[in-house]
Amino acid sequence: MKKNKFREMLGVLLICSVVLSACSTSSQASTTTTSAVTTSATTAAASSQSSDTTAAALPASVAVSDVVTFDEAEKAVAWSAETSTTIKLNGTSAAVTGSGAKASGGSVTISAAGTYVLSGTLSDGQVVVDVQDDGDVHLVLNGAAIHDNDSAGIYIKEAGNVVITLQEGTENTISDGETYVFADAATDEPSAAIFSKADLAINGTGKLTVVASYNDGITSKDDLKIVSGTIDITAADDGIVGKDMVAITDGTVTIKAEGDGIKSTNATNEGRGFVAIADGIFTIEAGNDGIQAETALIVDGGTFNLVTGGGSVNGEVKQEEGPGGMQRGGMNATSATGTSTDAAATAATATESTSAKGLKAGGDLTVNGGTFAIDSADDALHSNSNVTVTVGELEMASGDDGIHADALTTIAGGSINITKSYEGIEGAIITISGGETHVVASDDGINVAGGSDETSGAAGGRADQFSAASSNLLTISGGYVTVDAAGDGLDSNGSITMTGGTVIVNGPTGNGNGSLDYDGSFDISGGTLVAAGSSGMLQATADDSSQSTIAMTFSQAQQAGALVHLQDSDGNTIMTFAPSKNYQSIVISSPELAQGGSYTLYTGGSSTGSDADGMYTDGAYTGGTKVTDFEISSSVTWLNESGVTTASSGGGFGGGGGGGGRPQGGGR
Repeated sequence: MKKNKFREMLGVLLICSVVLSACSTSSQASTTTTSAVTTSATTAAASSQSSDTTAAALPASVAVSDVVTFDEAEKAVAWSAETSTTIKLNGTSAAVTGSGAKASGGSVTISAAGTYVLSGTLSDGQVVVDVQDDGDVHLVLNGAAIHDNDSAGIYIKEAGNVVITLQEGTENTISDGETYVFADAATDEPSAAIFSKADLAINGTGKLTVVASYNDGITSKDDLKIVSGTIDITAADDGIVGKDMVAITDGTVTIKAEGDGIKSTNATNEGRGFVAIADGIFTIEAGNDGIQAETALIVDGGTFNLVTGGGSVNGEVKQEEGPGGMQRGGMNATSATGTSTDAAATAATATESTSAKGLKAGGDLTVNGGTFAIDSADDALHSNSNVTVTVGELEMASGDDGIHADALTTIAGGSINITKSYEGIEGAIITISGGETHVVASDDGINVAGGSDETSGAAGGRADQFSAASSNLLTISGGYVTVDAAGDGLDSNGSITMTGGTVIVNGPTGNGNGSLDYDGSFDISGGTLVAAGSSGMLQATADDSSQSTIAMTFSQAQQAGALVHLQDSDGNTIMTFAPSKNYQSIVISSPELAQGGSYTLYTGGSSTGSDADGMYTDGAYTGGTKVTDFEISSSVTWLNESGVTTASSGGGFGGGGGGGGRPQGGGR
């Protein structure tokens, strides 16, 4: 069968991407199992792992056009009556006018290459394509309704390439029964209402409705491409399946599936098993994953409305872990529903085969554009390798992680709004260089290498795995980030580096977590940082950072919305900020803070400036209460209401490499 050059290209791109990401950590990188070549490349790269990951770990962006092309035959919709064979369906029989096809009762068999135009209704029958010389077949659905009680409505048994055209202005329906009859016990194909053992493409401007009562809606055991058309699928299991790949350039696709919405399944052959979407409108309600690729998943554009597993409301109830992974409250702690954790673990085991993620990739997941509304019971975006977002508008509510990558999570642009999650953004390495990102999390907001989340065993059959390594790193070089976390705000089981951008953290109110939590160091040399939260686990930035930081601890919790105002000795505003939750500490770092400078900290009062996420710009600050005057003489200045103090007497655990903070690995 004819194959496109994209497979060779994809293999090269997968190797390059994996080699770049392998310098994250040796353990999680080596778990990528998308193909033999990917695994071997990962293992080889991991053996030469380097701790210098700030730039080398960034993967090159991959676009749909880099890995797949649509040829003219796949896009062609034109046909003529003079050169086509007409198949008129009539109840339980069919009439064939022309060559290459024969009708016998309710069955139509196409045995030669050519164009075949189908119209009418077949109430219990099947159209079979069986072209032994691997010729190309063009099926035109010109107002056709085909139903088979015990098999696929369209069964492409043998051909080179098959193109199905949805004729302009027509509505077409393919459906099947709840049970299939096979030739013998060893046969399990066909298994979809439209089933192809050849490369299959769908185009045209008409409508196709698929009702798959037995199993899948549309399945190709080779390549499946959708060029255009309106496709509406209801499936007992998966909606659209392409073993080697699913590629979509445009169209309107609506899927209601008990299993996965769109998926590609080949995990063993190099350069296959991926999903590539250039554009289109997608409405998917799936019992399992919305869009799932066994290897790479690439989205360049489109509009996506995805609901998986019944939505985030069906996310598993989790209990925050304490130091060393121990559940807070002891071994016999109860969940929010009153169920013992042992019982909850048993329930989790019983359901661990279910994966209900929005976008899921066994290899790299790349979003280069598009508008997304994702409501998922499991992770909204998930990769067993790397996640990259370069452009796009993503609104996500998740019952687990908003964005999860076993290796590298990269946010280079776009608008990301995670309105609900257990942990917001997770990866062994996380780099943020652009875009606007908002995170709401019931546990940690941004989490580097946060241990093993056993509830995600459904994500490809294993739990998220991270190792404690010096290369675990959160790097922020640009962009705008806000975090609202009940657990740790920024949490790195490694280090944090910040060179630019704006980061606003509204952290925990309980003293068992901190707005900042890291095990290595937090080096800041640029950007604006403000992190408010509890004081029990307080950390600031590293003592040897080139940009100055203040860390203020209050003797009593301050009320949500109460302003914190910092100004220099000339009355110039450094920052005016209103935390969204009660807080007892605040960490501020700004390029406008300078060693040798004198400053005053106020609380309360009001500002006439413009408010964005609690940060006030311009305007005038008045009516506040002075807390303390102080001078900056070192990189980190620790404050309480009496003025400059030390980290320990200030009521915090201190910064400077995490000294005195929570035990190693205590963050999740």
